[in-house]
Amino acid sequence: MQRIPAATSSEISELARCCAVFTPSDPARTGLVAFWSPDGGSPPGIGSGSVEELTVALPGEDGIELVRVPAVVLPVRAALPVLTRARAAAHAHASTAFWGAAAVLALQLAARGLLLPGLSSGDHDAWRAGPLTSDDVRRVRDLAAAMPPHAHAVPLEPGSSHARAEPSDPASPRLPDQEWLLRAFLDAVADTLPRSPAAELAAGGPVFAATEPRRVPEHRAWAADVAAGHDAGVRISLRVEVPGLASAESDETPLPFRAVVQVHSVSDPALLADAAEVWGGRSTAFGPRARMDALLALRRAARAWPPLAPLLSAAVPDAVELADEEVTELLGEGARLLAAAGVAVHWPRELARELTTGAVIGPAEAEESAGRLSSDAPSFLSADALLAFDWWFALGDQRLTRQELDRLAEANRPIVRLRDQWVLVDPREVRRARAQQDRKLSPVDALSAVLTGSAEVDGRRVDVRPTGWLATLRDSLSDPEGHEPVGQPAGLDATLRDYQLRGLDWLARMTSLGLGCCLADDMGLGKTITLIALHLHRQTDESAAGPTLVVCPTSLMGNWQREIERFAPGTAVRRFHGARRSLEGLADGEFVLTTYGTMRLDSARLAEASWGMVVADEAQHVKNPYSDTARRLRTIGARARVALTGTPVENNLSELWAILDWTTPGLLGRLGTFRTRYAQAVEGGREPGAADRLARLVRPFLLRRRKSDPGIAPELPPKTETDRAVFLTKEQAGLYEAVVRETLAEISAADSMARRGLIVKLLTGLKQICNHPAQFLKEDRPTIAGRSGKLELLDELLDTILSEGAAVLVFTQYVQMARLIERHLHARGVHTQFLHGGTPVSERDAMVQRFQDGEVPVFLLSLKAAGTGLNLTRAEHVVHYDRWWNPAVEAQATDRAYRIGQTRPVQVHRLIAEGTIEDRIADMLTRKRELADAVLGAGESALTELTDTELAELVELREGTR
Repeated sequence: MQRIPAATSSEISELARCCAVFTPSDPARTGLVAFWSPDGGSPPGIGSGSVEELTVALPGEDGIELVRVPAVVLPVRAALPVLTRARAAAHAHASTAFWGAAAVLALQLAARGLLLPGLSSGDHDAWRAGPLTSDDVRRVRDLAAAMPPHAHAVPLEPGSSHARAEPSDPASPRLPDQEWLLRAFLDAVADTLPRSPAAELAAGGPVFAATEPRRVPEHRAWAADVAAGHDAGVRISLRVEVPGLASAESDETPLPFRAVVQVHSVSDPALLADAAEVWGGRSTAFGPRARMDALLALRRAARAWPPLAPLLSAAVPDAVELADEEVTELLGEGARLLAAAGVAVHWPRELARELTTGAVIGPAEAEESAGRLSSDAPSFLSADALLAFDWWFALGDQRLTRQELDRLAEANRPIVRLRDQWVLVDPREVRRARAQQDRKLSPVDALSAVLTGSAEVDGRRVDVRPTGWLATLRDSLSDPEGHEPVGQPAGLDATLRDYQLRGLDWLARMTSLGLGCCLADDMGLGKTITLIALHLHRQTDESAAGPTLVVCPTSLMGNWQREIERFAPGTAVRRFHGARRSLEGLADGEFVLTTYGTMRLDSARLAEASWGMVVADEAQHVKNPYSDTARRLRTIGARARVALTGTPVENNLSELWAILDWTTPGLLGRLGTFRTRYAQAVEGGREPGAADRLARLVRPFLLRRRKSDPGIAPELPPKTETDRAVFLTKEQAGLYEAVVRETLAEISAADSMARRGLIVKLLTGLKQICNHPAQFLKEDRPTIAGRSGKLELLDELLDTILSEGAAVLVFTQYVQMARLIERHLHARGVHTQFLHGGTPVSERDAMVQRFQDGEVPVFLLSLKAAGTGLNLTRAEHVVHYDRWWNPAVEAQATDRAYRIGQTRPVQVHRLIAEGTIEDRIADMLTRKRELADAVLGAGESALTELTDTELAELVELREGTR
């Protein structure tokens, strides 16, 4: 199959301003979409289209005039992405927006499987959209009625029968009927989509799979039989009747079932008659083709559900008798198969079918009334109890007894007399439910089910409700304000803010229940002091008391020790780090600080201790559940686990799973199941209810507060963020274009694995060129000044900042670039210091102190090594010299200055090379930040999956150099 180059965003934007019109052809897939300028000028070029002369009918001074205009003509396959994206443009022409809406409708019909094979008028193999329901027909007609004049401005050939109406002037051009033209476009899309490389395997041969036109007159009879329903004026349904139902009083009475064929008008949904009336001529409102169309529809229905086959040989296909097992099948799979064939099933109204199912989860009945959390509830960090999972059935609002449920299962009939009424039920479903009556769940699985309100059983979702202490626990988690606050512990030498006290209450309640949790406050809101207060509070309860292990990045150990010594004087604290690390003489109320690296090396020794609580600070370090760090951390047991992080989701929802599965193992199920049930559904927007269920499940275990939330940090000064665009120098522009040209040529010829590596190399190289040519060229003793637009702007910013006596943080992701800036500023006489991943812990603490004391006005920092954990409130300005791929990481770095304790307004400056990849990445990050609360994209890795055309558009150097 020929590959059609994709249109670029700029091309789509230009085409959106043009008029669009569809010109049908035979077969349908050879139809074309033409774009032409409403003022008659030349339309924008596009790689996959040809420019041709197009005759259009436009209103003139003397009525409708035929005008020849140049037009870009695209095949349907190439036009689809253009139309669907152009329709949303604010400047889109009405005709282009219309055909964009038509393209979306066509794709929706195809996604529902509404594709019928058939033959065109020229005996070509062709797919068509159908069979359409009455709702579909109504949508098509409503959309056709909204078709603007420019969207059907191409006149028909003389003699065509598809004109909108006979013009009053015989010389006037005949324009196509709107509904006919729209249906022709829907058929063109339907005829285009199935013709993929795999189509021949699915179709069993080249017919209906090949892209080139193919005449197959020998298939005419077969195609007419299969596809007649596309243009049929009628559809059929089944009405199930139960003769003798009204007079029967017990299950002993044999009750026959019969399915009566009903005929419906597609154009008039209110027109309905039994098939016997149509065949007998008593109902003539359906038209002369009604019997043939109904018979063809019945043939399709019989292929979908074989019990209808006897009707095909009947003189009058009016009704068929059904055995019990066929009725049972019709209640489930049979109805689904018929619905796919466009046939609905209607059951008698007097049969009660409101038999609903659900489940009750909780302790055994003897414990059910206790409702206590202290003694009945097990620890959720260990599955030391199993809870009953009992099914319940209800008829309307009346719950069935177990004896009644047994009776339904043992009757083995689709209809049973129950509570003085006949009940229609699928006995297979009842037997399946009864077989699972004694199912057991672990406490964490049970809690997950009751928080979301449903559980998945054998691939189906059922409603659940809790009992006993599980119900009490659910209510407790759902109403965090309905508890007596624990208050500030006596040993804390500080006054907690109101939101910190609420955080302490929440942490104390969750950990006392044996539930792990994640405190995900913004950086700078005081997670450390809140956790210290929690440790002190837990020491007052003998069952919770014990040493607390804090696992954190190396850079934060000093900060933790200072905070503990300051706010909890007298509390023992030790560092489990370095060659002399030891746990000898570990006391109950002691803090032990260690790093992720040391924990990884010495997890066995740490696992031997009896910890009252384990804390993972900057918990995004364990966002990869398969990493050695995450696996080792899971081996360390404790009565409570608490994760601290300002970014619970940096890139995708799987990271959230990793953190919460450590704090409360099993809460979100297995990772693969979580990805299918929640992550893919939420991130792809496929299932709106999935996001709500995930929120209900996660909300009790994750406390998220932002500085911008009302009442959280009203004392914080304002923060201003500015994107500062700079020009590339001529040297930078030349390097940029050369690297793009050479690397794109390599990428186009590379296999998939090598291609990804080349793309990452290209993106990295371009960002380095935007920073400074010397960084990209790896020069040993470079000339620095005058070669980089960014460096010139940084000089201007620093001149202003330093003249005001202010201090500034300068972040870059590249150590080499920081070294260049450091050397350049030293030559200018600017006093700086540089913190990076290789800086020793003791020196890091000293550098922070020097900056906070005002000794050093410019602090250069490696983004990865210094983006978390540091208190640098002396800074009034933050400069991001280059852009990270994730806005959450940049926000964390900014929060080194913008945090509790900051009293001056903070200005954030992001340096962006105009017209480059950085410009496009800045736009992407702006959109990504807007979605960060729900789902963040996959960062740099996602860019490796771009097509060659999309990649070239991303890295293209545009205006903005000098």
